[in-house]
Amino acid sequence: MKVLAIAVGILTTIVILLVLYIAFVQLQLHNINKQLYKRISENTRQHMSLELFNRELNDLAVNINKCLKAEEILRLKTIGEEKRFKELIANISHDLRTPLTAIKGYQQLMEKDDLTDSQRHKLQIANKHAEELGRLIEDFFEYSYLINVEPIVNIERINVTNLVTDCLAALVPTLEENNLTVQFDETPSIFVLADKEMVTRIVHNLIRNCVQHSAGNIIDVSLVARDKAVISFRNAVNPNSQLDVERLFDRFYTAHKARTKSTGLGLSIVKLLSEQMGGSVEAQMKDGMLDLQVKLPLYKN
Repeated sequence: MKVLAIAVGILTTIVILLVLYIAFVQLQLHNINKQLYKRISENTRQHMSLELFNRELNDLAVNINKCLKAEEILRLKTIGEEKRFKELIANISHDLRTPLTAIKGYQQLMEKDDLTDSQRHKLQIANKHAEELGRLIEDFFEYSYLINVEPIVNIERINVTNLVTDCLAALVPTLEENNLTVQFDETPSIFVLADKEMVTRIVHNLIRNCVQHSAGNIIDVSLVARDKAVISFRNAVNPNSQLDVERLFDRFYTAHKARTKSTGLGLSIVKLLSEQMGGSVEAQMKDGMLDLQVKLPLYKN
């Protein structure tokens, strides 16, 4: 009987010790989880600090710290590469813009000379190509920046109806120079959750696309509210352009007949900006009219 009592006492002690050990391990696991959560939520760089008697848990803590250190090294490396990329873009931009500026300067000087009609016509063609080259350079650097740098998106409540109206009004001179008329039916104000600057760039790129590729003299712009706000730009296109509407927003896509006119970066930028704000893009072709649509999240009261 005495032996049984001793055995029960020993087992009870063992059970108590096991319970205490399990409770201690659970406490340490809770501590690990708490430190990881704090690191994520507060964006700290503190490593795990633990006091463990279990070898496996000690190894786990060591490996977590190794992973955190590797992640920190990678983060710093990425920041450094991003900085170098920005510097590279800035340097290349300067290198390309400098000779282009010189070319435009000499063209302006030539315009003041006495030129024959043939020479003046050739100079106008050169001016047109220089302007196009400038736009392509700007598109290239904007696209490169968007795909390589984490964007800063300032989402706010925007009256997109007013914004589109203002953009169209600001570009009236460009439209008139190209003999284009915009049909925009005024609609009740539609509000979206988006970045004002990004939406402005989207509208400008869509207008410029119409200016470059419209086969008619009318651009039909509409704005409707469905499950999302839909900004639509419709214009006639050359029936021989062989457009693939499924690929219009792809990087560097061009129709075969228009290969020398555009790199396709303008619409790629539209797609990138839309997606960065939680939106999407779509292209449709019907009755010789190309319909480019940008869909943005609606603001709901």
